Amino acid sequence: MWEVPESSNEMIGRVQDAAQKLESGVGEGAHYRGWLDLPTNHDRGEYHRIKEVAKSVREDADIVIIIGIGGSYLGTRAIKDALTKPLSQTGMGEPEVIYAGHHLSTSYLQSLRAYCKNKSVYINVISKSGTTLEPALAFRILRKDLEEVYGEQEASRRIIATTDVKKGALKKLAQQKGYETFIVPNDIGGRYSVLTAVGLLPLAIAGVDIDALMDGAKDAQDVYGTQYEENACYQYVAARNNLYERGKKIEILMSYEPKLQYINEWWKQLFGESEGKDGKGLYPSSMIFTTDLHSLGQYIQEGERSMFETGIIFNDSADELIIPEDQDDYDGLNDLAGKSVQEVCVAAREGTRAAHSEGGVPQIFLEISQLDAYHIGHLIYFFEKSCAVSGYVLGINPFNQPGVEAYKKEMYELLGR
Repeated sequence: MWEVPESSNEMIGRVQDAAQKLESGVGEGAHYRGWLDLPTNHDRGEYHRIKEVAKSVREDADIVIIIGIGGSYLGTRAIKDALTKPLSQTGMGEPEVIYAGHHLSTSYLQSLRAYCKNKSVYINVISKSGTTLEPALAFRILRKDLEEVYGEQEASRRIIATTDVKKGALKKLAQQKGYETFIVPNDIGGRYSVLTAVGLLPLAIAGVDIDALMDGAKDAQDVYGTQYEENACYQYVAARNNLYERGKKIEILMSYEPKLQYINEWWKQLFGESEGKDGKGLYPSSMIFTTDLHSLGQYIQEGERSMFETGIIFNDSADELIIPEDQDDYDGLNDLAGKSVQEVCVAAREGTRAAHSEGGVPQIFLEISQLDAYHIGHLIYFFEKSCAVSGYVLGINPFNQPGVEAYKKEMYELLGR
């Protein structure tokens, strides 16, 4: 399951101290540790209601628009894309999940509005405050559209708000309009929130087995509460911080499966927003191989030696595809005839591993036996705990994000707000 460079005894001790700080709740930002025992200590009543509402929406919706940004959207998209067949088509009662409020593109929003015409549309708007610019702007426009098409009462039935339990602009609006509401917990920050209603509701609407997802996270909670010697999570933390202190300032998360692209994006927010402060932290980058080997492979092989790779590896044998023989052999591939595409992918993976190792790029590998809801839930919890422990190793608060507000301040001044 696990390949990792050796770590020094000094680093192992620091990781153990950081893990103890997290578990005991004495570290900075400890009031945001609600995700730590979430798989075993979540609200069963709300969880049941998530499944009931999702079932109702799935029966009536053609399109469900998920409005959110950052942690209110990335985790959902990461898990959904990882568990959905590429190029799969909706139909047979399966609603199409579309995202909005994650950027400020006029053309995207206009295209989405046009695409929704003559379709049964629901909205799940996700925001703790209700005032974050990008989702608030998208929601204002799409809510007005919904009210014009269905009337205010029916539009309100089709809008679900996931927001603060007591306060905020979205909570107030939801109470006024009578929206179905779910809770963004006060003790869980956005980038750690995918296993709350923030992610579970849209994932259940999309047809993901959220029971299996939570089972995977629960087992991860048990496994990664053990001592260092049996704990892949802590070993990963030690390895990446050891490499960081040896001058490897960039971590590349990579896989050979395009469906994991948004797992990469979610991971970049998780680690970038948690560790990138006080002039510290690895820069989180990501790639999908072999695609990116044809654009950045040269740099990885022979550029500045400032990076290491963390690979998510699994063997996907569910859809075996055999390479056919061609009479003319115009492409010179007949020597591969009879082999599967997966065999070629494994050879590419092992060849890349050897080449990058020889080129001075350290490598860590996380192996998943199967790409399903259970193992993705396990992986999500693995990265969340790794990130929190790693933050304490660095000596920073892994649960705040003070720098995020800097661009907003400048933007609002330009807008005269």
